Amino acid sequence: MQTILGANGQIGEELARELKRNYTSDIRIVSRKAKKVNDTDTVFSADLTNKEKAIEAVKGSEIAYFTLGLPMDSDLWEKQFLLITRNVIKACKINKTKLVFFDNTYMYPQDSRVLTEETAFEPVGRKGKIRKEMAEMVLNEIKSGQLKAVICRAPEFYGPAKTKSITNTLIFNAIKGNKKLKVPLSDTKKRSLIWTPDASRATALIGNTPDAYGQTWHLPVDESHLNYKEFITLASEIYGRDLKYKVMPKFVFTVGALFNKQAKELQELLPRYEHANVFDDSKFRKRFPDFPVTSYRKGIEEIKKEQYSS
Repeated sequence: MQTILGANGQIGEELARELKRNYTSDIRIVSRKAKKVNDTDTVFSADLTNKEKAIEAVKGSEIAYFTLGLPMDSDLWEKQFLLITRNVIKACKINKTKLVFFDNTYMYPQDSRVLTEETAFEPVGRKGKIRKEMAEMVLNEIKSGQLKAVICRAPEFYGPAKTKSITNTLIFNAIKGNKKLKVPLSDTKKRSLIWTPDASRATALIGNTPDAYGQTWHLPVDESHLNYKEFITLASEIYGRDLKYKVMPKFVFTVGALFNKQAKELQELLPRYEHANVFDDSKFRKRFPDFPVTSYRKGIEEIKKEQYSS
């Protein structure tokens, strides 16, 4: 059996579909209010801040995927994320279950350095420090040999359905609502965005590749690393209309943070929009050369098709 912890977000749902398509029908879905993704799934509703529930959630699993997310709330992250990570690690060790830890890039430096699996952690802000500690917990367990685990790391998302990201919010939601698009800080810096279904498919592949364990893997992205100006130009071509946008300067976010909690939580991520933010996935591409990576063109076409059919 393979278990998905935090299975009802975009990554977890697509992961469940991919596991069913290519690996196993014996899938357990775990979240606070667990719902089946595939007809054959079993469900287990659990609060993973409870250690006993975490142990029970993982019981009998060959592999557990940690895809759990929390709202953008630093207080909540500090209160729950480290506790949940500790509980999941403990549960996997007790049940002799392999752990696939789905991670983000919050712990990386927010400057122009190209990001590789070897990039040192230099977090900016509270959420970055939490993600650093979570990743280090897993790395320390790998190093100790007490846990068979692997880290799958993804940059900022863009994608269909439930995908939540700055790019989806400021660009694709605005297109759907016929509003002017917004770009944070700069439209000329190269960026790496991952198509969420690719992130899930790559995570399933790594989880079911025995020699991939004991390492960190950057998940695959479109290698063109378009800046927002190029990205919106491509979207304009695909949507068949001139998509207007404005670049939002830093002071807009600074002022917004005084009145809006979400804007305040976004502050620590802003430096990544001032600089090129390029994510190196060459290790994955070398190991899995046949993995089909979704191009920006194909991804944007998929989002357009979904928007027009809804």
